[in-house]
Amino acid sequence: MKTIELKGVGRTSITKAALKKLRNTGEVPCVLYGEKDGNVHFSVVSRDLKGLVYTPNAYLVKLNIDGAAHTAVMREIQFHPVTDAILHIDFYPVREDRPVTIDVPVVISGNSEGVRQGGKLQILNRRLKVSALPKYLPDELHIDVTNLALGKNIVVGDLKYDNVQILNPKVTIICAVKTTRAVVGPQAGADSAAATAPAAPAAEEKKK
Repeated sequence: MKTIELKGVGRTSITKAALKKLRNTGEVPCVLYGEKDGNVHFSVVSRDLKGLVYTPNAYLVKLNIDGAAHTAVMREIQFHPVTDAILHIDFYPVREDRPVTIDVPVVISGNSEGVRQGGKLQILNRRLKVSALPKYLPDELHIDVTNLALGKNIVVGDLKYDNVQILNPKVTIICAVKTTRAVVGPQAGADSAAATAPAAPAAEEKKK
């Protein structure tokens, strides 16, 4: 999986006043949970988070906090309800011998059979939650829709990837090909014409 680097500065005060001061100076309070020596409180410059937060990609995060290196995944983000500014981020450590849970983008490929028949491809879930050891974490989940017929869909239960477990419910629909007017229109017209066409004249009864 791709990695992204972030530089953080440790912080000791976690009071509301200290957090407000950090945010006013353009920094975002963060916490790295679950390290051996306890949780690590730090801050990151807000502009440095754009490549991690505002992207469809999934990353492992290489954190440098006061010179100490950590590998982590971003887990929870808090946004301001009005401005959408990033208020807080939670990170969790990554270890080579433990599965990691992370959201991974879905990439659709192929020209589906249903679309060739006039249907419309709808993508309902663009990210899926997966669990895997760090060395097996995929950058993307590729789904080929070439054989997806009109009116059919692909659900999580249809997918299989080596060494990767998808945690979303198996009935979760990822994509589907919906019927459109281009398909319904001609068929409806044909059915209507058949219904209104005059009946064939009955054969003349044989004279007795």
